[in-house]
Amino acid sequence: MDPSSRNKRFLLSAGLLFLFFVFVLYWLLGVPPSKTASTKVIFLKKGTPLKKVSEILEQEGIIKNRHFFVFLTTVLREKTKVKAGEYEFHTQMLPLQVLDALVKGQVKRHLVTIPEGYTLSQIAQLLEDSNIMEGKEFLQKASSPAFVNALGLSQLAGSTLEGYLFPDSYHLVREMDPEEAIQMMVRQFKKVFGPNLSQRASELGISEREAVILASIIEKETPLPEEKPLISAVFHNRLKKKIPLQSDPTVIYGIKNFNGNLTREDLARPTPYNTYRIAGLPPTPICNPGKDSLLAAVNPAPVSYLYFVSRNDGSHYFSFDLEEHNRAVWKYQKYPTKNNLTRK
Repeated sequence: MDPSSRNKRFLLSAGLLFLFFVFVLYWLLGVPPSKTASTKVIFLKKGTPLKKVSEILEQEGIIKNRHFFVFLTTVLREKTKVKAGEYEFHTQMLPLQVLDALVKGQVKRHLVTIPEGYTLSQIAQLLEDSNIMEGKEFLQKASSPAFVNALGLSQLAGSTLEGYLFPDSYHLVREMDPEEAIQMMVRQFKKVFGPNLSQRASELGISEREAVILASIIEKETPLPEEKPLISAVFHNRLKKKIPLQSDPTVIYGIKNFNGNLTREDLARPTPYNTYRIAGLPPTPICNPGKDSLLAAVNPAPVSYLYFVSRNDGSHYFSFDLEEHNRAVWKYQKYPTKNNLTRK
């Protein structure tokens, strides 16, 4: 075979090989794994090596070839930048799109709503039930004096963050650091309880901490926004007259493993939260109050009520004196009182 023929065959072979290489590269980079889009939620645990990540992606049909994905990631020097978390991919994504999402940490976010009046324990359980984080880890961090101090709340919050995790809807991610979630909630609290409310508390002669404690009790006493300033007025009036608040929710908060049945024995039991027996406010908030309760705590209605009792329809009847209150108790609760218990 003459040299020119050999050269032609070599060039033809090289050209075919190049075209094959281009085709394979295009097939790997430019053609999605599937003609139809199918969404897949994939959770990558912290510390998962790239090789295992690529295997999972291939098994779920997100990429075509795990070896090529590892090669691509390595060549682009993104190997150490892949982030763990929960991702929502679809089967028409291209490898570079998948890699970009992993490097940027575009994880799936869950909208979690913290109801008004939830305690730390209830928030921890909600986050655990939502597969966001371990409830125990959340409680430990929210009850860490060092962490509370780092948030700038040492003078305000005491040893735990009860009362300062603002009830709202948050976009959270699986296995997020408890510190991050707590910081989001505390930031939102600070936005709501800002300088104006702090100044208003000062004008009433109470501290910010006392305002939050009072707001937490108001939160537990009524869900009705229009009643909150009235409830606040009752408690402010009682505090001024040095009358015990006699609030059932505070008593309940002080009972470990409360079974749902508040008894007269419970009302007589001495605890730091039994406002039938102690004077003034309990030592800490009893839940995490919402905006309406925080506003009501520093803006009591201009009334001189001292008592209120449940009408058993979600609302309350308010009274100026014990005689009127006892009549309301008999009417709505069907039993008389021998003292000034504000049973709800």
